[in-house]
Amino acid sequence: MLQQTDRLKATLSAALAFVRWLLYSCFVGAAVGLVAVAFHLGIDLAAELRGEHPWIISLLPLAGVAIVLLYRACGMEKDRGTNLVLVAVRDAERLKLRTAPLIFLSTILTHLVGGSAGREGAALQLGGSLSAYLGKKLRLDEMDERIIVMCGMAAAFSALFGTPLTAALFAMEVVTVGRMYYAAMVPCMVSSYTAALLAHVFGIHAIHGYPVHDALALDPLPILQVSVLGVLCAVLSIFFCVVIHSAPKLYAKYLPDPLVRGAVGGALVLGLSLLVGNQTYNGAGDGVIRQLLAGDTIPEAFLLKILFTALTLGAGFRGGEIVPVLFTGCAFGVWAGPLLGLPHGFSGALGMSAVFCGATNCPLSSILLAFELFGGTGLPLYALACGISFMLSGYYGLYSEQKIIYSKFRPEWVDKKAH
Repeated sequence: MLQQTDRLKATLSAALAFVRWLLYSCFVGAAVGLVAVAFHLGIDLAAELRGEHPWIISLLPLAGVAIVLLYRACGMEKDRGTNLVLVAVRDAERLKLRTAPLIFLSTILTHLVGGSAGREGAALQLGGSLSAYLGKKLRLDEMDERIIVMCGMAAAFSALFGTPLTAALFAMEVVTVGRMYYAAMVPCMVSSYTAALLAHVFGIHAIHGYPVHDALALDPLPILQVSVLGVLCAVLSIFFCVVIHSAPKLYAKYLPDPLVRGAVGGALVLGLSLLVGNQTYNGAGDGVIRQLLAGDTIPEAFLLKILFTALTLGAGFRGGEIVPVLFTGCAFGVWAGPLLGLPHGFSGALGMSAVFCGATNCPLSSILLAFELFGGTGLPLYALACGISFMLSGYYGLYSEQKIIYSKFRPEWVDKKAH
């Protein structure tokens, strides 16, 4: 009888927790989703203005200084960006609410003047800081605060990118590779779905997929070809991470004043844009990705995108790294894949998935991303490319506070930080 009573109490407690988290998740998804919608519209407006007035990129040096001054005025000059959000989930470190308006304004300014950056990394900071504030107001304990921060990350990512399943899993997987926070699964999914539906209500046509019509079936030759491409994508993801992490160190070494770094970094991006002769590598580059998948090939595009992104983010401009990673993977894939005998569009899609996986160390999220962006055709080969890239990318990663607690080669504890 006592055991039955204990089981009944446990079941009742689980049911109450389920209802409570449904309410919390919907609330966070709606609140963060609304802010993400405004963020999405702001970035789209900034990109549209730059397209209509290309001369705006001449303001890059001034914008670099302005962003540094904005963070300095708010006492956040040494802000660690997305890394702080990861620490907030893993170690329950407090996030400041001021992070949200700062990343909101500075990322839009970066896109307005043509800095090479994405928005999804910024979304993780935006959603994480807002949900942390909501968790504080709801008087959640330390463990529940971690879950609600992941809910905010998933909601912002989902509203901006239109991949709700990937957003939910990514928020759970990216913090500590090898240990999933399964208690956050339902809350993250509900928050993610709520934000995605809200974005749709406001008429935001998030990415509903890229046009890939030449995916291959699971046969011996494609398996071999995709395996080779996966190896190359792992190498490229390491190179991307090394360059992105090296840029701020080189800036700090030769330009110790953050204001000078902002101005010089902006001038370097401006000069490189003028040298290229167009704005292909300014902004996030989603339109260029679609052109590449549709048939274009620019052999040097993946190297130039890495350079533009490193110069931008290393100088103190704000934004995300995820879309530049996807751009880099796509540009490399459409160039290298056909050399291996793979179809053009399928190669670009494989490159996007595999380089994203190698850079983020999130294999399950990467496979889901391929499914949500490109559909189910060829999914086993996407999974193969992602698995190989994950395994061979070692302990490199976009986020230095990301922990990899299990070896990628053996079932043993390693507990390393990505670098």
